[in-house]
Amino acid sequence: MTLPLFIGGLGPPELLLIAGVLILLFGASKLPKLARSMGTATGEFKKGREEVEEELEELRDDGTAETGDEPTVEADSEFESEADTADPEHDPEQSGA
Repeated sequence: MTLPLFIGGLGPPELLLIAGVLILLFGASKLPKLARSMGTATGEFKKGREEVEEELEELRDDGTAETGDEPTVEADSEFESEADTADPEHDPEQSGA
């Protein structure tokens, strides 16, 4: 069970208290700059999040559109053949035969 920060919610008295503390900390002349930069940062964050969500959706669509189900990973045949020849028991030159 979680309790809200302000039991009755944020009403006018709480908002005035927060505004007063901000004015004391930053000064009245810097508050518009602070609000503008926070708004810009919030907008950039939302834009970045939407771009990432679109890219993920495209990746999901590309992987399932070709086969109709989840994409599968195929084994690399070159790796398997190199692993077989690197083993001295399977290599006739290394075993002396």
